[in-house]
Amino acid sequence: MDTSWLIPAERWGEHLLVAVAAFTITALVVVIHYEGLHGLARRYSGRAPSRDRRVMLKIIFALLALHIIEIWCYGLTFWALLKVPDVGYVHGEHGFDNVFDAIYLSATMYTTLGLGDLAPVGAVRLLSGMESLTGFLLVTWSASFTYLEMSRYWRLTVNRCRAWCRDARPS
Repeated sequence: MDTSWLIPAERWGEHLLVAVAAFTITALVVVIHYEGLHGLARRYSGRAPSRDRRVMLKIIFALLALHIIEIWCYGLTFWALLKVPDVGYVHGEHGFDNVFDAIYLSATMYTTLGLGDLAPVGAVRLLSGMESLTGFLLVTWSASFTYLEMSRYWRLTVNRCRAWCRDARPS
């Protein structure tokens, strides 16, 4: 069967390597995100909501840390894959010389920002597509979690304000 319409016959190994790496790292970051959110939910959602704003700040910074860890996971995968001959390269005005270039590329892909100053070429493009889709899903998952926690916090604040106003009325 002729599969040259899908992947050039001489490039199957490189594409397979990138596909396995992309699916593996995607599974890893989804598990990291799930466990991180699960830990935050156990720690904060089971409690009675607090009026303390520091709780929400802790949640936000924990979510940012999760996303940074996930970006680094993808960035290190980019860095490692680009060391393998024939999987592709990154085209860019300033080059792609170090790990931080890989992290930067990863951050623009994860956030779907895609500035265009660095562009993957070759089989490694699959990783960038997977990262963009996964990053979009994980950012929205974090936003949903934040919304749920904020609504609990605001509900408590509104109820306390109503109780205070009711008690403060002259009889």
